[in-house]
Amino acid sequence: MTPIKRVVIAGGGTAGWVTAAALSHQLGQILDITLVESDDIGTIGVGESTVPPIRVFHQLLGIDEQEFMRSVSATFKLGIWFENWGQIGDRYIHPFGRHGKPTWLAEFHHFWLHGLRSGMNSELGEYCVEWLAAKQGRFGTSPQSDINYAYHIDATAYARFLRRFAENRGVKRVEGKIKSVQQHATTGFVESLTLASDRVVPGDLFIDCTGFRALLIEQTLHTGFEDWSHWLPCDSAAAVQTEITGPPNPYTCAFAHEAGWRWMIPLQHRMGNGFVYCSRYISDDDAKQKLMQAVSGAPVRPPFTLKFQPGRRRKTWNKNVVAIGLSSGFVEPLESTSIHVIITAATRLMQMFPFDGVSQPLVDQFNEESRVELEKIRDFIILHYKTTDRDDSAFWRYCRNMEIPEALAHRVEMFKEGAHAYQDAGELFRVDSWIQVLLGQGIVPKHYHPLPRGMQEQELARVLSSLRAGVAQAVAKLPKHQDFINSYCRTTA
Repeated sequence: MTPIKRVVIAGGGTAGWVTAAALSHQLGQILDITLVESDDIGTIGVGESTVPPIRVFHQLLGIDEQEFMRSVSATFKLGIWFENWGQIGDRYIHPFGRHGKPTWLAEFHHFWLHGLRSGMNSELGEYCVEWLAAKQGRFGTSPQSDINYAYHIDATAYARFLRRFAENRGVKRVEGKIKSVQQHATTGFVESLTLASDRVVPGDLFIDCTGFRALLIEQTLHTGFEDWSHWLPCDSAAAVQTEITGPPNPYTCAFAHEAGWRWMIPLQHRMGNGFVYCSRYISDDDAKQKLMQAVSGAPVRPPFTLKFQPGRRRKTWNKNVVAIGLSSGFVEPLESTSIHVIITAATRLMQMFPFDGVSQPLVDQFNEESRVELEKIRDFIILHYKTTDRDDSAFWRYCRNMEIPEALAHRVEMFKEGAHAYQDAGELFRVDSWIQVLLGQGIVPKHYHPLPRGMQEQELARVLSSLRAGVAQAVAKLPKHQDFINSYCRTTA
């Protein structure tokens, strides 16, 4: 085994510079890190909504939140607003917070369900600060606050921000397109990259951040791909950026349409808009036209179309190549997980870094953890499509009737029968997330845990009322989202 000292990151963008920033901050003193990218390729710039663990990553790197937010024109995100998913006209919020107060024996929603059956009508979200704050357009945080949030960001600016961070910690950037890849004649390990300028970039470990091209992990090593399009039929997206026309909401919007869904991601200086669809049910031109009819505000740039294939690489780590980002696989952006998966892959690599050389047990463990993580995310996203009552289009009829992974089918049945929900170890989405989406999609459990029946109705009513009042009081103290941005992180861009 050859000791690993030279790391070459192929490709920039969010994946490349997140990886470079993480490695240089934690391991920069003992590694020589080079990133190869071409200005001619650029950043796609649509992965602009995040989930709360990004804040932990930034804390690990010592990134100042206010500086970061000003640099990327960020707004705050408390969850996702879903519309027309269960049925046309349905609306619900998937918030990032917890609901009520659970007991060790039963989660809070069992008490709420018993209250409903006893005539104590309320929405589950009324017991969640993040849900109510999102609904009222409020936000505020401080070192003492435990509110759970993420960000809406300018992805291109984020890559620039992390590039400055990484280069200040010794990462060397090489400009150029990769012309060819050289491999060891016996092992097949990648030895160097040759650029269009004929410059050769040697390395010991190569990280493939070349996006859907998967230049190293697939085009060179032929690793193989597991297709998930039978579960996640959307394979295209039309996107456009428009001028902002009002105060930004502290949440992402996901509006279902006849062949997929449409996003709205508010930044400080513009709105990100996208029309995700299955090309079997609508043409690219019609999708672009429907997107432009739906947006408000003048376009900042012309609309463009992206093509993608949902699924994962059969090995995320193959020989001495580790795929991070779109090169490793793709689960559509419905729950804003793309940047999160990049961060967890970079973190996993640092935890398992092969200083003494690539060993198969290490590679196998890395691949297994990567597989499980992405499959858990995949199942949560499939949930939104499968649990629908819509039959107004061929697309939704397909989703209603499609077979789904056994593990997901089991989770749905557990909730239908007894309101049971759980979070596996290392799983991104918490119990509260599963509950809100299952309920939001229109699934009403037949039964719930018997524990709440042991409470007197008056006592349950008092507890529920007190919890709702506490949430309402906490949210009433928060400023409007735009006002907090103005005072905390107004962009200078």
